[in-house]
Amino acid sequence: MLFLMELIESVRSFIATGGNVLYFVAVALLLMWILMIERYWFLQANYPKMRDGIIKRWDARADTTSWYAHRIRDTWISEATEQLERNMLTIKTLVAMCPLIGLLGTVTGMISVFETMAQQGTGNPRLMAAGISMATIPTMAGMVAALSGVFFSSRLDAKVKLAKAKLVDSLPHH
Repeated sequence: MLFLMELIESVRSFIATGGNVLYFVAVALLLMWILMIERYWFLQANYPKMRDGIIKRWDARADTTSWYAHRIRDTWISEATEQLERNMLTIKTLVAMCPLIGLLGTVTGMISVFETMAQQGTGNPRLMAAGISMATIPTMAGMVAALSGVFFSSRLDAKVKLAKAKLVDSLPHH
């Protein structure tokens, strides 16, 4: 319990040092990871059943060579692809947005530095240091959030492309 309270206090201190923009970075990061975990879950648990059902329906068809059969095959592949690629664009967008949100924190922190300089002059470095840390911490947080998402979203994208290619290969057209 003490550990949890110390952790919460350290997060509050971090946010106080970096500014309210860190809440937006945290929301983007949380949403990005929820969506990525959902996609991994779909690929591991739900998609294999969907794929096997499509393959079973294709193998049960008497006609697999006509134009009509090929349109049915293409429709099934398209429906599976739509399910596979669901939320992938949102994930990639969130990955790209994290550094931009951090940059917004940089701008607001620098505004704080300039306000301090305008009011107090340049003689008090401690007041300027608070604004500079408010400018750099959100940038760092946005970059770390984006880096955590880049690797996993790239792997997820590769898994989606591989799953689609395997499905296409599993539905031979004669």
